[in-house]
Amino acid sequence: MQEKYIDETKQGEAFAIAEKPENSKKLFLESYGCQMNFSDSEIVASILNEQGYNTTLNVEEADLILLNTCSIREKAEQTVRMRLSQFKNQKKSNPNLTVGVLGCMAERLKTKFLEEEHLVDLVVGPDAYRDLPNLLAQTEDGRDAINVILSKEETYADINPVRLGGNGVTAFVTITRGCDNMCTFCVVPFTRGRERSRDPHSIIEECKDLWENGYKEITLLGQNVDSYLWFGGGAKKDFKNASDLQKLTAVNFAQLLDMVATVVPEMRIRFSTSNPHDMTTDVFEVMAKHDNICKYIHLPVQSGSDRILEKMNRQHTREEYLNLINKAKEIMPEIAFSQDMIVGFCGETEEDHQMTLSLMREVEYDYGYMFAYSERPGTPAHKKMEDDVPADIKQRRLTEVIALQGELSRKRMESYVGRNHEILIEGTSKKNENQWKGRNSQNAVCVFDKEEGQKLGDIVTVFVHGNTQGTLLGRTVETL
Repeated sequence: MQEKYIDETKQGEAFAIAEKPENSKKLFLESYGCQMNFSDSEIVASILNEQGYNTTLNVEEADLILLNTCSIREKAEQTVRMRLSQFKNQKKSNPNLTVGVLGCMAERLKTKFLEEEHLVDLVVGPDAYRDLPNLLAQTEDGRDAINVILSKEETYADINPVRLGGNGVTAFVTITRGCDNMCTFCVVPFTRGRERSRDPHSIIEECKDLWENGYKEITLLGQNVDSYLWFGGGAKKDFKNASDLQKLTAVNFAQLLDMVATVVPEMRIRFSTSNPHDMTTDVFEVMAKHDNICKYIHLPVQSGSDRILEKMNRQHTREEYLNLINKAKEIMPEIAFSQDMIVGFCGETEEDHQMTLSLMREVEYDYGYMFAYSERPGTPAHKKMEDDVPADIKQRRLTEVIALQGELSRKRMESYVGRNHEILIEGTSKKNENQWKGRNSQNAVCVFDKEEGQKLGDIVTVFVHGNTQGTLLGRTVETL
């Protein structure tokens, strides 16, 4: 598992939605961690919107404060605890205020959260969001409320997520929940439960609805999208644009990807996150077949050393990983990759570290998410292995990995210079209000001057004339 992590060093992101006039209560909802958490927050907002809550960006006016938490690293949990402490005075001045913790941290700590954090009234795991109305009723009676029961079936497939904030152009569509890959460092199987795949009919309908409502790009989301597998056939007759679907008794990820690309042919499609152990070449072939599937894969590797990969229980070798990369490049020469890397895992030697650096040079990643290993309670690594790499060595190795990725990122950005790219306008540049920002098919961010007639959601052809380490610089050629 890895999800593309939001920067865990910053405060979580709060969202607001259009209000229902009849709703009288205010919900302040803040999310931390991976994209799955942000997607889950949209489900929570939808459930509570039907219970009389409009969301607000002003925490001071909230009747209910919910933090959707991450437990993947110790720092993420510390950030949430610090955030909870900031609500202390507000809780004193408003005794009717309810404060709740959702998500992975709630699942990991369970009842301990109520004992450790006296400000918390509500603890809800990621499979129990449907129970929020009942749990809130308990808090109104002055009782603490908790539901952290993990499910083998829950996918929230019938809930239409409320699109929180965002740009109205890009959206997440969750296709799987949970994870069966027991990587020894990872807490996700214990906080999000077993792997479940969502009915493809509901996925297709959500994608079609997003297109009809003006969205131009979707990301199919899961802890491990490549393991998507749905058995059943109740809604196959509805897929008129995928003629071979009626012959299928099961749908895997490559087939789902093909179906989505066919049904919404003008929608840009991305997916995250992939696992090398489960990814197959038929996914690459589907990507090459459809112009609307972006030519980019986030493919976590975690280490370049076979010895460390085995200790991590990654279920793939360095050679297998590189063969997968090379096969993808053979099918799609323009493909881009990003990585996750953990440095300083239990027993990692200098030789192991150098193998990680050499793998990075061979793949030439566009960018990556790099972290020093930190123990997570309850994981196999925490129970059975010694965290024996000194902190200063971890930091030095992490610095080297980050520096190398910086060099590779700049090199990859330079390879895009001097060419035209189709860029989806996603918003205004943070540094210059007279410029747009967007991404090309390879997920590289591009900024360029605004021109008359252009608007959010347009796909424009941009000639890239320069770059920084992480950004392309361009000018518009034409609007599509």
